[in-house]
Amino acid sequence: MKPMNMACNNFMSSPLTRREMLGRCAGGFGAVALSSLLSDPVYGKAKSPFAPRNTHHEPKAKSIIFLYMDGGVSQVDSFDYKPRLEKDHGKPFSAKINPTQFDNIGKTLKSPWNFKQYGQCGLNVSDLFPYVGEMADDLCVVRSMTSKFSEHNSANFFLHTGFGVQGRPSMGAWMSYGLGAEATDLPGFVVLNGGLIPSGGWDNFGNGFLPASHQATVFKTGKEPLADIRPRESREGVQKAKLGLLNKLDQGVLERLGRVDEIESAIANYEMAYRMQAAVPELINIKGETDGTQKLYGLDSKYEPTRTFGMQCLIARRLVEKGVRFIELTCPRISGNDRWDAHGGLKKNHGDNSRAIDQPIAGLLRDLKSRGMLKDTLVVWSGEFGRTPFAQGSNGRDHNPFGFTIWMAGGGVKEGFTYGATDEFGYRAVENKLEIHDMHATMLHLLGMDHKKMTYFFDGRDMRLTDVHGHVARDLIA
Repeated sequence: MKPMNMACNNFMSSPLTRREMLGRCAGGFGAVALSSLLSDPVYGKAKSPFAPRNTHHEPKAKSIIFLYMDGGVSQVDSFDYKPRLEKDHGKPFSAKINPTQFDNIGKTLKSPWNFKQYGQCGLNVSDLFPYVGEMADDLCVVRSMTSKFSEHNSANFFLHTGFGVQGRPSMGAWMSYGLGAEATDLPGFVVLNGGLIPSGGWDNFGNGFLPASHQATVFKTGKEPLADIRPRESREGVQKAKLGLLNKLDQGVLERLGRVDEIESAIANYEMAYRMQAAVPELINIKGETDGTQKLYGLDSKYEPTRTFGMQCLIARRLVEKGVRFIELTCPRISGNDRWDAHGGLKKNHGDNSRAIDQPIAGLLRDLKSRGMLKDTLVVWSGEFGRTPFAQGSNGRDHNPFGFTIWMAGGGVKEGFTYGATDEFGYRAVENKLEIHDMHATMLHLLGMDHKKMTYFFDGRDMRLTDVHGHVARDLIA
């Protein structure tokens, strides 16, 4: 057919065949699908791995502060009072003894510290934690936590990743991957390193098979905090030029090879690091904090480890204000002590360690509460296991994964509540026993995530933090 009315470009062409129509419109169908995806915040912002993502249900908490007690705090010397130990002190241990980490079993050992009831809830807390004890009515104490491992490395991997082996994603990485961060100039997962990296090393904070952008960003604390964030270039323009060249080279590789996580994550991390150079100095500048607030955290303490951990707790609060999703604090290094790992010298070990953390933790809880932030910030206090109620040698305690104490506060958990119990010696969990998988499932639930649905396809199947285990401890939720 000849075109008609050529002068005004208004002409009729021959009709399309069905095959031609499908061929020409195929790209349009893709555009319709893309438009739908881009309207979803999860996909529309997927260019940034740190962008906020939708939750599975209404969250009770926005952020988690994980207070990691490296080495294992003795439950019977802190939050699990057992009069039977006083009665049997110095006698051979009368209950069945499981194989211990170091086969050096001594007599039944009572706590060197007195216990006192705190708050309207009447929580028994030892003299190790007088400041935290004053916050008893805000605590949700679990006395029946268990672990599958009694050796530090495996127990640390299990606590942090849900597996007792190296190389799996950390819980902080999972939460960053599942939820992103509300902060635009800070990552979703931050570790505040007080001086002690857990046994097992940096893999406790790794991304495993998740995209590399979700591994922890480790902040140093001390006299020169976060020194590694300072630019080395003397002029800003030089750094921008370097970053521009790196980005151009990386993009070129992506165009040739397609999506490569290592490269995409490197680009995202370069961009984040550049933004952090402006954000971090403001973050760690506490001159705007009142003298009262700084004293609350123990920053005026004569004991240096208290000042160190106090600064960590204060920075943790400021990170929550910035929208960081998961913040973990490691313990400060204390001369003459090996973490909370009191195989000998229990009184000095636990005494020095508690002196470092007690006031700062209570200060953190008080500060969050006074600012109205505790209700949607979940604070979790835990080690990788507990310790035996009988002595190792004469004045220490061995590792005990069969029953130990953790506590939570804020973020939707019950206040002034105690859950579970160990036997009369504080040795084994006998009531409402929980596992680390249950703790992970509950933490995710409080953040609005279903632990069974938050998966990542790897090695032929959908992986998750809790693997095929875990249940939400709903009795802990307010």
